[in-house]
Amino acid sequence: MTPLLRRAAPLVLVAALVAGCATETVRGRASPAGSGPVDVTVDEFPVVGASETPIDQTARNALADLGAFWQEAYPEHWGEPYSPLEGGYFSVDSEEIDDDLYPDTGIGCDGSPTDPEDVAGNAFYDPVCDSIAYDRTLLQELSDDYGRFLVPVVMAHEFGHAMQNRFGFASRNIIDETQADCFAGAWTRWVADGEATHLSLREPELDDVVGGFLLLRDDVGTDPGDPAAHGSFFDRVSAFYEGYESGLDTCRDAFGDDRLFTAARFDPREVAGQGNADYDSIVEWASTTLPAFYDGVFPDVFGGQFVPPELAGSGSSSGCAGLDHRDLGFCREDDTVFVDEDALAVPAYEEIGDFALTTALSLPYALAVRDQAGLSVDDAAATRSAVCMTGWYEAQWFADAFTGLVGAEISPGDIDEAVQFLLRYGVDDRVFPDLDASGFELVGAFRSGFLDGAQGCDLAG
Repeated sequence: MTPLLRRAAPLVLVAALVAGCATETVRGRASPAGSGPVDVTVDEFPVVGASETPIDQTARNALADLGAFWQEAYPEHWGEPYSPLEGGYFSVDSEEIDDDLYPDTGIGCDGSPTDPEDVAGNAFYDPVCDSIAYDRTLLQELSDDYGRFLVPVVMAHEFGHAMQNRFGFASRNIIDETQADCFAGAWTRWVADGEATHLSLREPELDDVVGGFLLLRDDVGTDPGDPAAHGSFFDRVSAFYEGYESGLDTCRDAFGDDRLFTAARFDPREVAGQGNADYDSIVEWASTTLPAFYDGVFPDVFGGQFVPPELAGSGSSSGCAGLDHRDLGFCREDDTVFVDEDALAVPAYEEIGDFALTTALSLPYALAVRDQAGLSVDDAAATRSAVCMTGWYEAQWFADAFTGLVGAEISPGDIDEAVQFLLRYGVDDRVFPDLDASGFELVGAFRSGFLDGAQGCDLAG
């Protein structure tokens, strides 16, 4: 089970922050490019060792489109000419390697000879050879499990490392890895906008791509300072979203040594239990921290005093008009926040982790706060705002703001569980009916609240 909230010695409650910026939303809709993509041919774009399988064609198409993207983007954003990869591209079937397909240097070069088997279960950029190699068996598995566009995103990440090599690798590990995710997001937006020749992207595929980062994240509890660290699920998804929404200038400028990462090592006390907390404790802590948080920020953000709604962690919508078929919601009739225990609360807790339960409880609570502030609670804007407010509230857990209040603090992996909950349950009609938003957009709203605070959450009256 992934790491969750754990008990800790009481500390003084940290004041909640309300700083923020404009709400981030996905502009437009992802759609196929023009009249449809056209495969790049083997002669136009050779990949050493490639087969005639669709997965190699997808990788080839992605690499060709990436070259076209960076040929225009690199001079524009870095002020220098773009230089294509000198060492080329290599495909390997790790289940049946044919060494005859490769030169004496394998998938490397004279300065860095590399055996084809060294790419098994991986894809990488070699800065010595200025080349990209990938295991097509891995790519096929990713495509089967998370949809066809995760393969191009993996290629885009490695191509991003090639661009870093041109403006100077900083060897900052997790910073460079997430910056490459940001580059991949910026390129994905370019494809979604119909600029690519060989690929297209449909909006629902973005949810699959984001879900794929769960497989590609570091193991929970990994030291973010490890030379091989790539980041938590939230870290990687956040970077990808940042590139998709804000473009290459942000990718270039927002990845300094002061960048926030949620990845963290397990405390020795957490290892045995992986930071787990029991179900009842989560409900108790949410019942305490949610009213305390909003009581602290309500006067400044909305004016007036906050009156907490009743939080029924294992309640139902029975008797509340219009909410009979909902698994969570805010009932205006009796000022009650409910989460159906059997249909949602317990499955989310057991399948994802206890911070998924915290997220489930926070979402309808945020709607109750909006209602008290005189804002809408039953439209798409209210849903996005509630998701954003949940990110704002859970950022206080990340900042250890509630440690002294409930004797508990966040553990590595908790914020990842919030993202998982939104992707799995947020698009369910029984959670948010008639919502015109993808899981990817909900994750963007959560990210806005987590990183930017209240002003990104559409709280103006």
